Amino acid sequence: MHELDPRKQSILQAVVLEYVEGAEPVGSELLVHKYQLGVKAATVRNELAEMSDLGFLEQPHTSAGRIPSDRGYRYYVDRLLLERSVDTQAQQKVRSVTQEGDALQSLLSDTARVLSRCSQLLTVAATIRNEGITVRSALVSALGPTQALVVLVLGNGHVENRVVEVPAGLTLHDIGTANEALAKSVTGSNLRGLSKLKPTANPTSPLERFQSTISGVLRAMARDLTRGRLVVEGEEYIFAKPEFQRDVSAISSLFENFLAGSEIYDALAPSGENQANVVTIGKENRNQRLHQFSMVKNTFYVGDREAGVIAIIGPTRMQYDRSIPLVNYTARALSESLTRFFG
Repeated sequence: MHELDPRKQSILQAVVLEYVEGAEPVGSELLVHKYQLGVKAATVRNELAEMSDLGFLEQPHTSAGRIPSDRGYRYYVDRLLLERSVDTQAQQKVRSVTQEGDALQSLLSDTARVLSRCSQLLTVAATIRNEGITVRSALVSALGPTQALVVLVLGNGHVENRVVEVPAGLTLHDIGTANEALAKSVTGSNLRGLSKLKPTANPTSPLERFQSTISGVLRAMARDLTRGRLVVEGEEYIFAKPEFQRDVSAISSLFENFLAGSEIYDALAPSGENQANVVTIGKENRNQRLHQFSMVKNTFYVGDREAGVIAIIGPTRMQYDRSIPLVNYTARALSESLTRFFG
């Protein structure tokens, strides 16, 4: 990327800050008035024109001010960004919610809701679709004479359960026997192995029929779980942004289709960067539906095992200096809680 001299850097930074704050093209007079650039408006106009030619700025309309391009935002994030500390109130909200949950799905939902409110942006969180995730335990509990509960606990902290029918004649001793068999055959395996469980051939006794039912349920659970779990909070914040007010229905349709399919999982998936934290801006996003948006995402863990990704999505006119540390802080808090509960 072309290296900007210090004056152009100062002007680019000022344009980004002003546009992020006001959502209006930024002119030379405003920059000279608000920022100590040490030059006159004519010089700033020349610099703005040069940076537009270099691709760092765009001019939406003739005679209008400039706005940052995707390239300008990228330069700002990589070279000029001064990250803010996460404010105390946001820290308290994140810590409070991550310390309360003891199941991954509810913990993710509550954390995503808090992150969305703190950032005023759309938040998405997803467990990683990984057939290699280990099974921490599987247990069957009687709910009554005709039903039982199958509970599956994974190494990444996720808890899944299903209610199953109990065959006539099954005893509590049979349920104990089924649990002993599960402990030997399932605990410590992974979802790939679980999805290949075979039913008992020609079951005759109540126990054999029950074990065959459990195998089928665990197989179905494993197949569902490898598709991952997705949490979405804060769509209303996207619709409230001024750049999207002109066509709310189009943005609404875009997100409805994007979030309903597998595209969101692909967008959240690692894209080869070495950094745990990833910022993708505008057309850097692989999915064309996201070319109007920026995404800040980070991985959360159970111990040293990846458990999922949490991200915020907003317009390219995003407060990167606030959003990046907030996502980082939230991912760390999630990792600490999951490691404490399930590590």
